[in-house]
Amino acid sequence: MSKTFFTAAAVGLTAAAAAQAGGIDRSGQSITALFEKGRYGEFSLGSIAPDTSGTSTVFGGGPAPSGDLTPSYLQFGAAYKADINDQLSYALIYDQPFGADVEYPTGTGYFAQGARAEFNSQALTGLLRYKMPSNVSIYGGLRVQSVEATAAVPFVGGYSVDGDRDTSVGYVVGASFEKPEIALRVSLTYNSKIEHDVATTEMFGATTLPGSTTTIETPQSVNLEFQTGIAADTLLFGGVRWVEWSEFDITPANYPPGALVSYEDDVFTYSLGVGRRLNDTWSVAASLGYEKSNGGFASNLGPTDGNKSLGVAATYTSGNMKITSGIRYVNIGDAQTTLDGTNAASNFGDNDAIAVGVKVGFNF
Repeated sequence: MSKTFFTAAAVGLTAAAAAQAGGIDRSGQSITALFEKGRYGEFSLGSIAPDTSGTSTVFGGGPAPSGDLTPSYLQFGAAYKADINDQLSYALIYDQPFGADVEYPTGTGYFAQGARAEFNSQALTGLLRYKMPSNVSIYGGLRVQSVEATAAVPFVGGYSVDGDRDTSVGYVVGASFEKPEIALRVSLTYNSKIEHDVATTEMFGATTLPGSTTTIETPQSVNLEFQTGIAADTLLFGGVRWVEWSEFDITPANYPPGALVSYEDDVFTYSLGVGRRLNDTWSVAASLGYEKSNGGFASNLGPTDGNKSLGVAATYTSGNMKITSGIRYVNIGDAQTTLDGTNAASNFGDNDAIAVGVKVGFNF
């Protein structure tokens, strides 16, 4: 049984996997490249096209349509892995772990028309892996991460805020168990929270306030990932990701409501899929994803709650190169927003996203 084709098709789904994930999760912080054989390099590109819209209620001055407030965006990733000796190997992984892009159209009559928000992040993770006896490995390393954020909320006194880019450091630790003869691997990875002190400029209309510092702490998370052969040329794979979104907020010093963005609940993301080797050149995979809807009010700058998804991928292998392309459909959970913390100001429903991705990997 060869697991190379299975793994390529399975992880190829990740380029399109995190569309509309909980909070502002985007990459899922995968460290799969660390387990590739020999010297290996890869890069990936995903294109995500969400469609998110709702209608204001009487408490939001409605009824008025919000229009589609989530522009399409691109997601990049890259990794390099190499062996030092029979026991030690390392990997460098670049991703864009967290992000948000919201822009309410103008001219709709919706209370939040013209509001916008953007949050960008980049991370470079260096990992060292040590293979112990009995197929057990331990690994860990540092993650250097940068973030920047801007927002405009005209329905709150013409408020806007601009946060400079800040870079800070966190860490990653984990352990894995492998049984290559049946393509079995189970890994458990902890990603630390990372605290950023962002230099912030706030404005109300044309009035600029004295500069301040906004602390943004990207959340800690745990990834449990597995794969195993279940029949000849067939692989079962999946995972669970927990992210402590209940501890995340962006609270500029002078924003009247307090938190610009915050979440009440942690988020568990579940995935399960199957891969199949067709021949020496082609393999395919399909997977399901699920996030529970937690209820309560969602942020006006992120009016979603949970999701369900279906993804398919195919991998073409030629020599030392493998090219995987995938597509995922995401059914975005319905949500309500509020202006006073008590009454629903809008209802969002029947929303979805389409994500497509490609991953190119080389063994050399």
